[in-house]
Amino acid sequence: MTSEPVSPDPIVVVTAVVHAYGGKPALRGVDLRLHPGEIYALLGPNGAGKTTLIRAICGRIRPDGGTVLLKGRDPARVPAARAGLGLVPQEIALYPNLTVAENIETFAALADVPRAGLAAAVRRALELTRTVDRAHVPVKHLSGGYKRRANIAAAIVHEPSLLILDEPTVGVDLDAREAVDSVIRGLRDLGVAVLMTTHDLDQAGALADRVGFLRDGQLVLEGRPRALIAEAFGERMEIQVRLAEEIDAAGESRLAAEGLERTGRPTVWTRLDADGYAAAGRLDKRLRQAGLTPREIRVREPSLANLFTLVADRKLAA
Repeated sequence: MTSEPVSPDPIVVVTAVVHAYGGKPALRGVDLRLHPGEIYALLGPNGAGKTTLIRAICGRIRPDGGTVLLKGRDPARVPAARAGLGLVPQEIALYPNLTVAENIETFAALADVPRAGLAAAVRRALELTRTVDRAHVPVKHLSGGYKRRANIAAAIVHEPSLLILDEPTVGVDLDAREAVDSVIRGLRDLGVAVLMTTHDLDQAGALADRVGFLRDGQLVLEGRPRALIAEAFGERMEIQVRLAEEIDAAGESRLAAEGLERTGRPTVWTRLDADGYAAAGRLDKRLRQAGLTPREIRVREPSLANLFTLVADRKLAA
């Protein structure tokens, strides 16, 4: 008889954390666990409490209540606990006139990497982030994607057990995003726990082992992306209508009558339907008869973006 594999002890344990600024609650009893070799995407609208939670995990603030532990120690009170943490902020935090290697060496020194192991540590960080070919290039001459990877290299040179990434692919193109994602997966496979915040829901869905949705300072939904989507939407599919141009109020009313909702783009409307492709065909016919000729109609499985909308609009119970 074989026993179930034992999950490793969590690196991060957040328990019943509350915090307020000037009497205004930012976190309301948040619980979170993060294990080695796991990518966790923290999602939520602006003001949901993501930044406050990250600051608490990094030890930059002491919560008003509850506990935050990194490998069993409080990062706000035990400086040694923060030694196992690597942070990559949203804005590139590198010295632009220094080369990639010089930046990594500088951050290694700040992290107290022993001088005897410095060269090996820098080489390892370059290799893990696939920036060896840019090692001697000044950061100011790098593309956005390489800057992101160099920033990650600087954050992992001391071999942290937890890596925190704040919007790791903001401002980079698709190819660069895929390169950054590959680096993140590689670190996860080495046993690093990765906590990331992102507004790129496609990235979160493809990359994260688990996601958590923060809303008004509370963690209202958590789990594996595909399982959460299946539970929320069942057999329904997303029908996405792309129009050739923006329409007037009458056209918008017609689309709304079909159960379609505007997305962040005025020419893209969407709805969920259990009938999927058949419903899309009928919809296309009715819209054309109404003089609203779609440029394209897509049918696809619901995504984290659909789930995010339900959570943000309070259409899904916690």
